Amino acid sequence: MRIKYNRVSTLLQTGKRFEADTDIYDLVLLDKISGSVSFADRPKSKELIKLIEQGKVSEIVVEEFSRLGRNTGDVIKTLEWFDAKEINVLVKNIGLQSRTNGKRNPIWKMISATLSSLYEMEALNIRERTLAGKLIFLQQGGRLGRPKGTGETELSFISKPKNKKILEYLKKERTLREISILLNVSTKTVQKVKKVGQKFELI
Repeated sequence: MRIKYNRVSTLLQTGKRFEADTDIYDLVLLDKISGSVSFADRPKSKELIKLIEQGKVSEIVVEEFSRLGRNTGDVIKTLEWFDAKEINVLVKNIGLQSRTNGKRNPIWKMISATLSSLYEMEALNIRERTLAGKLIFLQQGGRLGRPKGTGETELSFISKPKNKKILEYLKKERTLREISILLNVSTKTVQKVKKVGQKFELI
C-alpha cells in the first residue's frame, strides 16, 4: 500500500491545504494533534503502525518532515523503524526518498536528522517568542486570561470567519497594514490573530 500521512497541530485546522496533492494513494490518514506527541501515540499513526505490522505498507508519503513530528529523537526513531520494515518514505516538499528502487538512499539519514532538528528548533523558538511576548505584556501592566466581562476564549476568537481570513493572509506573508486594509479591520486585531495563530501553530 502507498499511504499519505498528514498531521495538523489543532482541531481548528482542517488539513485542506493538503488537498492540492492530486497523487493517488491507497489510503490517506490525517492526525489532528500536536507534533510534540510521539508518533506511536497518535490515533491515525496507530492505524498506520498496525498496517505496517501486517506487512501491507510499501511507501509512506508526507508533505514535510515536521508532519511526522517536532521532536527530533522521536522522528529519527520512527524513520529508523520504517527503514527496518523496508518502507520507502517520500518527503514531497524536498523530493527526498529514503529508498530508491529498494535500496537505501545514502544521504537520507543525514538530511532527515538535520531537517528534523531544524523543525524542533523552530517549535522551541515559537514557544520562546510567545513567552517573551507574555513577559513584556505583563511588565507593561497587562493581565493574562480572559478580559473582564467576556467569556471568549482564544479558540473561539481564532475560529471567527474574519479571523480565519486574516490567518489565510498571514500565511501568504501579507503585512499587518495590508491585511487591515483588505479586510477593514484594525492592525491591532490582525496582530492579535497573529499571536494566537502562532501559539496554536496555525501559521
